[in-house]
Amino acid sequence: MLIEHAGRSPQVHGTAYVAPNAVLSGDVVVGEECSVLFGAVLTAESESRIELRRRSLVMDNAVVRARTGFDVVIGRNSLIGPHAHVNGCEIGDNVFVATGASIFPGARVDDRAEIRVGAVLHVNSHLTEGAMVPIGWVAVGDPAETFPPAAHKDIWRVQEELDFPGTVYNLKRAGVGETIMPVVAEHYAELFARHRDDRIVGD
Repeated sequence: MLIEHAGRSPQVHGTAYVAPNAVLSGDVVVGEECSVLFGAVLTAESESRIELRRRSLVMDNAVVRARTGFDVVIGRNSLIGPHAHVNGCEIGDNVFVATGASIFPGARVDDRAEIRVGAVLHVNSHLTEGAMVPIGWVAVGDPAETFPPAAHKDIWRVQEELDFPGTVYNLKRAGVGETIMPVVAEHYAELFARHRDDRIVGD
């Protein structure tokens, strides 16, 4: 399904394949010989863009989201695996993002890198050319260091400076015993309410 959002409609190259129950919303450009498979959702919020370059592949039930200030580019011959989550990041050529992997806003993935099953590349982190994040591990920093998920203190040592709440929500980190969630919920309610005026422009 192709959906116009904020006055911008998806563009699909004639040689590309988009599954009938995939959703492309907003300024989404699907390039030559690309494939977007069943149940995948590619959504470019207002003032953002998603670009799939030649022969890139977004597999079943993956989510690719762009947001203001954080476009998404998926390079040539790159694969986004089933149930992966790709948000506001740049992915180079010949990259492998495996099943259930997550990439957060501001992240960069250089050519030939691999993010394996269930792994995470954190906000504002940079995975260098040919690097690999092992199954279930967390990559964080610029350049990214990789840690097993149990190494919370080591991950936090690097992650704290990357400013997740500032990057993702444009908010300061909450103090001890406080929460930013009411403001986050209000922001998302306003953001996603903009979809009320969306228009289906193609199957």
